[in-house]
Amino acid sequence: MNDRDLQTFGILKQKIVERMLQSYPGINPSISEWKGQEIVDFQEELLQKVNARISEKWFYMHMKAANGGLPRIDILNILSRYAGYANWDDFRFKHAANSTRLQSLKHANRYFYFVPVAALILSGLFFLLFKLLNTKEYRFTFYDADTGNAITNSLIKVSMLRDNESPVSYLCGPDGSFDVKTSRASLRFVVEAPCYHTDTIIRLLDKFNPRESVTLRPDNYALMIQYFSASRVTDWQKRRDQLNRIISDNAMIYQVYGKETLGVELYNKGEFINKLTLPSASLQGIEIFDTRYEAGKISLIRFRQKEVKP
Repeated sequence: MNDRDLQTFGILKQKIVERMLQSYPGINPSISEWKGQEIVDFQEELLQKVNARISEKWFYMHMKAANGGLPRIDILNILSRYAGYANWDDFRFKHAANSTRLQSLKHANRYFYFVPVAALILSGLFFLLFKLLNTKEYRFTFYDADTGNAITNSLIKVSMLRDNESPVSYLCGPDGSFDVKTSRASLRFVVEAPCYHTDTIIRLLDKFNPRESVTLRPDNYALMIQYFSASRVTDWQKRRDQLNRIISDNAMIYQVYGKETLGVELYNKGEFINKLTLPSASLQGIEIFDTRYEAGKISLIRFRQKEVKP
């Protein structure tokens, strides 16, 4: 017994169904679904056509259940004669070629499905390997365009821009740099830093030089305001005149509070100038987060005040 004989026996079952349909057109076309009267009708058919009998138990063991074995040769001869063949050897000889073709077709189908799946898997592996080999870590450090010094201990925010994606934000470390891993050939990002102009940077990457330097243009008016808030001067009127010249009359000025106090406070131009020029024991200095300009004057300021710790 081999797999080919089992397949040939499966073909014999189909032939038996075809023969039964000639006498019983309404019988179930699946022999494994036969039961009750259908089995009785088959027993009667065998008795009339080939003068042989099989038990209902034998039918359930060999015709309904796939037990992995062939019936005895004498039973195979009976079934083959009922199907219209001389014996089992005759049936097997005439259908062995069909069984071989069926087996070949199954192998071909497996090959047909296996090759594309294997190709997809290999393509995915090569793509991942390519990405891993081409992914490199780059370090960007920001410098003052006027002094050439690294911008340290400042709140530098980097928003990475990618096509059809939301920006991904990074905060630089105290040394004024940030690291990013990528396999791209270029990067585009927006840099925001207190007292520096916001800028959009486009950088072609050099895989052999992973350290990149970026210069930022100082926001001189914002630096001036920050300097005024922290310096000691005696000529208050001169400072007020300077602030009056650089700040628009309709400027929107916001003070941002820290973690302990939520919210913002809105100042007009006069209130803000008073805050910077009237002596106060609590005013140590301010941090400018954002400035915007119209017609050469500051139209918006966002700042945080540093308080003197007791």
